Amino acid sequence: METILVVGGRPETLAKAKALGLRVLSLQHKDRLLPAHVASSDALFLVDYTDWSLTRPLVEAVHRVYGFTHVVSLAEQCMEVVGRINDLFGLPGTSEAVSMLFKDKLAMREHLARTDVPTAAAASVQDAEGIRAFGAAHGFPVVLKPIGNTASRGVRIVASAAEAEEAWAEANGLAGREDLVLGQFFPVDRFLVEEYLDGPEYSVESFSFDGRHSIVAITEKYTWGVVEAAHALPARLSADSEREVAAYVRSFLTAMGLRDGLAHTEIKITAKGPRVIESHNRIAGERIPDLVVSAYEIDLEQYSVGSPFGLLPELPDRPRALRGAATRFFAADPGEIVAIHGADEVRAHEATVDLEFFLGVGDTAVPVVENFDRTGQVLARGADTAEAADVCDRLAEKIRVETVPRRAS
Repeated sequence: METILVVGGRPETLAKAKALGLRVLSLQHKDRLLPAHVASSDALFLVDYTDWSLTRPLVEAVHRVYGFTHVVSLAEQCMEVVGRINDLFGLPGTSEAVSMLFKDKLAMREHLARTDVPTAAAASVQDAEGIRAFGAAHGFPVVLKPIGNTASRGVRIVASAAEAEEAWAEANGLAGREDLVLGQFFPVDRFLVEEYLDGPEYSVESFSFDGRHSIVAITEKYTWGVVEAAHALPARLSADSEREVAAYVRSFLTAMGLRDGLAHTEIKITAKGPRVIESHNRIAGERIPDLVVSAYEIDLEQYSVGSPFGLLPELPDRPRALRGAATRFFAADPGEIVAIHGADEVRAHEATVDLEFFLGVGDTAVPVVENFDRTGQVLARGADTAEAADVCDRLAEKIRVETVPRRAS
């Protein structure tokens, strides 16, 4: 029986691998373990996979006993260790070096600067003076962000030199914080500053087959500042713009050294053409994969576990969408959540794909400064992108999250 090792991630990934007839080994972090991980694994191993000194001897023993031939993860915090395991056993798949290019935002910029793929100027920064110096050289606004983080955490658009001090204090204040969601996996330590890219924002969902990059979907992206507020696909682009975006992302993925598997690449279409914001060699977040399933009937999570074994056909270069799909996030006023209204009506609507709440009654809503601060999201489908986005907006507006000021303890 073909054997796969899945590192971290959702139990649904394990279930999809088992449904394809694979023997499924799961390497999971003790703090992320769910009962469904146990139910969907043929063998389960608990370890702090961020600690290679603990992980290496365990995976060596697992490989010796079970002889897994492919390692997969869909979780960003696991991509480095997947690369290390591939390197250790000479397995097909992405190496640690390539995975680190995707993880380290400054390394990505520096690498692209040595290629013919257009990118933005960037530099490491250690203080407010570094922000001011970069802005003086490249022009304001600039973007300040942690080098290896997630969920728009610590990202700040700095409009002028006068804002540098406050922006640095705010971002650097996240360093060493132990109370941050997923903070153990994404510590805030190093920062970079980069050119601000103008233009509308999109993400590109792709799957690579031995160096051939299938651009599966281009997704419209809308934000509250730097926090993601909504997505819709397929993106409403002209044929020329779509070809330009697809060609740019293929060139980018080739330059990064990605040959197999998933990528989620965020770009802007600037006045000078497409430019990458950041990219990840894993599946998209924000429930975008569910939008892809709704619109294209392509399950990228299933492809991640089935494609390495040749169990699924290669995807065409630009699959045709069958319908449109969209998601919209909503956020409650800060305070204690005391009631949620409209959920039953939204769930009963024929266009609703799902309604998900991140917070419930009794939880505290906070001002939205990163993706983890949002209250929930609605996913909907429509005959095309416009209809899906419109109905999704109307459904989200039916949700009313009632809050009261949190009493001091």
